[in-house]
Amino acid sequence: MKKILLRTGLILLLVVALLFGLYKLMNARTYQVFGELVPRVETQDKVVALTFDDGPTERVDEVLPVLDELGVKATFFLIGNELEQHPEEGKKIAAAGHEIGNHTYSHQRMVFKSPSYIKEEIEKTDRLIRDTGYGGEILFRPPNCKKLVGLPYYLWQHDRVAVTWDVEPESAPEETDDPQEMVRRVKEQTKPGSIILFHVMYDSRDASRQALRDSIVALQEEGYRFVTVSELMKAGE
Repeated sequence: MKKILLRTGLILLLVVALLFGLYKLMNARTYQVFGELVPRVETQDKVVALTFDDGPTERVDEVLPVLDELGVKATFFLIGNELEQHPEEGKKIAAAGHEIGNHTYSHQRMVFKSPSYIKEEIEKTDRLIRDTGYGGEILFRPPNCKKLVGLPYYLWQHDRVAVTWDVEPESAPEETDDPQEMVRRVKEQTKPGSIILFHVMYDSRDASRQALRDSIVALQEEGYRFVTVSELMKAGE
């Protein structure tokens, strides 16, 4: 009986360890099992990339003027079904000279999905991005940074780059309603080669939109220059 209990305990321990390992891998910002994953770029130059997730929505009309006024080119990771609903907003982003990345069609977590599902989510969104008039490289960002094997394998097969981030001022729940605390976190966490993540597309993100201008100005005053993610990657070569 003792041997059976010991064997059962070891099996349970191994299962827990395996599940924990899969959880860590699924959420890792700096590692995936296939292909290239970019959370930041190693460089001594004070250059960073500002990125936005989700949308586009009508909030584009509030964000683009701020970027234009401050001379910033950003990378927008857009959702395919939002592009279908707001095609003109997508065209405005492209026309303003910003980079557009793929954030899947439905924003579902890309784990335990079939190869055909992953392919359709990405390629349908690619087509919608091209409909905006954007002609540059289409980078990819996993929704909620979730990935295991299937998604990285597809990206690796198609020579696609996955982009995460190393600065996320909205990450702490107590700070999502405090624009100045977000600005403080941006200043505290940013270093040369950082990729900064903001969510500004939805009504619930008013504090993030308020923090955007001050965050940019604060970094510019420290000598930072903003580029797209593709440009940042070239700076690190």
